[in-house]
Amino acid sequence: MPPIDRSDRSVVSAEHSLLAELQPVVETNLHRHLGVAKEWFPHEYIPWSEGRTFDGPLGGEAWTEDEATLPEVARTSLVVNLLTEDNLPGYHFAVAEFGKDGAWGNWVDRWTAEEARHGIALRDYLLATRAVDPRALERARMVHMSGGYDRPDGYSALHAIAYASFQELATRISHRNTGTAADEPRCEALLARIAADENLHMVFYRNLVEAAFELAPDTAMEVVRDVVVGFEMPGSTIKDFGRKSAEIAIAGIYDLRLHHDSVIMPILRKLRVFERDGVGARGEAAREELAAFVALLDKKASSFTDRREGIRAARAKRLTAVA
Repeated sequence: MPPIDRSDRSVVSAEHSLLAELQPVVETNLHRHLGVAKEWFPHEYIPWSEGRTFDGPLGGEAWTEDEATLPEVARTSLVVNLLTEDNLPGYHFAVAEFGKDGAWGNWVDRWTAEEARHGIALRDYLLATRAVDPRALERARMVHMSGGYDRPDGYSALHAIAYASFQELATRISHRNTGTAADEPRCEALLARIAADENLHMVFYRNLVEAAFELAPDTAMEVVRDVVVGFEMPGSTIKDFGRKSAEIAIAGIYDLRLHHDSVIMPILRKLRVFERDGVGARGEAAREELAAFVALLDKKASSFTDRREGIRAARAKRLTAVA
């Protein structure tokens, strides 16, 4: 799958043409989104009365590890999710290539505002409850944001739309399961509220991909194949992401089985990827590659699930021995 040559004027022209054809679909879905999205306020989900001044110019109390009462893996997942939200300016820059006029521009601005609200709420919760080291959190933010965000080479605007449909669903699941892992009602309520936004974002982007299949089925099939095969969460550039994502997976917050069963397959089914008629030779080749990859992903997910049971059993044995 060689990357798309976006220096080719014909490629860029075709991309712009497809975006223009999708404009009415964007407008319809923007109105739908605004009609069902519920207004909410981050400050209402934060236990402010628990907050205390930290050490520094105001002479408060230094953070200590014993104040972190949430399970460690829940804190790890919360921080990963927050740092991902923090990098929003980079994502906005990439998504803004859809265009800033009309419905496209209105959607990009609305999406950015809603995503920014998630970062505000997560940081306020973590700091008010003193759940994490505030200095470490700020240093991690600076490092991650300083790296910015670049979409993969050759990705078109349609790639970005398709990627967002899968990524928003993955994020919804990650938020909900992080809330469950936290075992703290206020945290769970906040993350459920954020997850509801992410679900609406997923529906918006998924509907655009569905429309793209009607307009350019071969191109849409190739794009979906590229995105599914090369999928990475936007936070993959966070320091120690591999170790952190492994812990998150072992805890069952987000793993290969969830990725296959609850993210990839539901969207592919909704798009009718494997049932569609009217696909040409290019699209059929892409569909075959996609099917082979999904089957391999399913096997890898089962293998991971088996290995995880062994890891959990070994950890439980060590804890019993220590006790």
